[in-house]
Amino acid sequence: MNSSTLTKAGLVGTLAAAVAFALASAPAQADDGFRVVGVPSANPRFGVQNNVLTASATQTSVAWGALPLTNPDVANGVTHYGYNTLDGAPLTQSANEAHKTEPDKNVYLVFGGKHYLYQGHEIGPRGYVTRINLDETDPAKRVTLISDVDPDGKAYPTIDGITWNPFTKQLLLTAESSSPKGGVFGVSLDANGDAVDGKAVRLPALGSGGYEGVQNDKDGNVWLVEDIGGAGANGGKVPNSYLYRFVPTDRTDLTKGGALQALQITRPTGSPATAAELQANPSDEFITQLHTYGTSFATAWITIHTGTDEAFGATAAAKAAGATPLKRPENGVFRPGTDFREFYFTETGDTSAKSTLPGAYGGVFRISQSSASANTGRISIAAPGDEAHTGFDNITFATADDLLVVEDAGDGLHAQRNALDSGYVFHLPERGASGDRAILQGQAPQPVRFLAEGRDASATFDATSGPAYNDGDNEITGIHVSDGDPTVAGLLGAKVPEPMTSTWRTFWTQQHGDNTTWEISWAGRG
Repeated sequence: MNSSTLTKAGLVGTLAAAVAFALASAPAQADDGFRVVGVPSANPRFGVQNNVLTASATQTSVAWGALPLTNPDVANGVTHYGYNTLDGAPLTQSANEAHKTEPDKNVYLVFGGKHYLYQGHEIGPRGYVTRINLDETDPAKRVTLISDVDPDGKAYPTIDGITWNPFTKQLLLTAESSSPKGGVFGVSLDANGDAVDGKAVRLPALGSGGYEGVQNDKDGNVWLVEDIGGAGANGGKVPNSYLYRFVPTDRTDLTKGGALQALQITRPTGSPATAAELQANPSDEFITQLHTYGTSFATAWITIHTGTDEAFGATAAAKAAGATPLKRPENGVFRPGTDFREFYFTETGDTSAKSTLPGAYGGVFRISQSSASANTGRISIAAPGDEAHTGFDNITFATADDLLVVEDAGDGLHAQRNALDSGYVFHLPERGASGDRAILQGQAPQPVRFLAEGRDASATFDATSGPAYNDGDNEITGIHVSDGDPTVAGLLGAKVPEPMTSTWRTFWTQQHGDNTTWEISWAGRG
């Protein structure tokens, strides 16, 4: 059934009531033995709060901001895991404290039997990439600097997204900035997981935009999720960010160019929903329909640029080509067991309870295609957000059917709802055609809170009286489940995760404040 049929049947306007999306804290259960007991509520935004993790798991810190780097770049202040000390300022809680660098997304890889966790850094005077040696028992020897310079020895932008590209043997890094600063960079690693030369090389054929999410599919295509807020309207923001797919000429060498495509979504009438329309009318009925559980819309990938020339403005090119803008999509991941035919991504929304725009609270979306490289498919919302569950950001699969999604609602919405961020488990409908039917029949998944994030003393200081260059409340980021396989067979989405075993490991970062990265061990894990 397509979205046009649904509209004619009168379902779009009544579906919300018919399939009420009960956002609850009931236990999440899966046939694979993955069990999560829900945390009843989020932490209030008041003073210092401890993290509250589900009783179904335990967590251990593997790194924190004050840890020194084993190979610091002292001349540029890249000396600690979560601080840049170029100005000589103290590490925490003073009016002139050092710049916090905010380690962001995590990538777990195993090279030669050694277990490593890589991350890019989102804030600070310069971008850089670190590696945590998970086998090292001495914390002072655990974190290594992988890269903080480009081929000319200069600084490069701060980094939001990161993934491992097994075809090119590179960490792909994304800079979440508008053109010309944003874009994608590559840092090569050798067979031991060490940096080949430590230089981050810009990949101009992938364009310049506010990219955050980045993932590879089995064909070597690079999927990019852009997060650029639009102009203000009705207490919220107009849609202004796009989904992209880069189809390389040579999947083993992204410098050889290829085609950058952007996603276009078709209205029930058969015409594309474009930026010209949605930005002129951010209350367009299409946005309401798109965020209504049970609807489905046709999609197509449209080419917006080809070649290998200098980085071009991807956002402007997508708009000009008639692609469909969304309300701050941030990160995406392929669903295991679907042969890269299902891609799930988060949409943050307006992060304000004052917004009166449709889609203000975003959600989790699902793109289904006949293959990873297919040019057409369908999109549907897999989990709509609401005021209590919004600001969805990082995303990963814990099993084939259990999706972990974490919030980055921001200080403003924290205050409005008096609630800090949380992490949720969504137990999804079956994969494939049966999943399509389940969505259309209105069987919405319920989010189960596995983490109520707290606020450490450093973040509390920054939120109340710290310097403006450091962020305030803690944020949940870097949620990541992987077995560390660095081969093509280990691409995220290629294997069905088994979080109850010791091979598969789960990580997240309590960004801002102390910038602590945690490993979660689920109950019953070997």
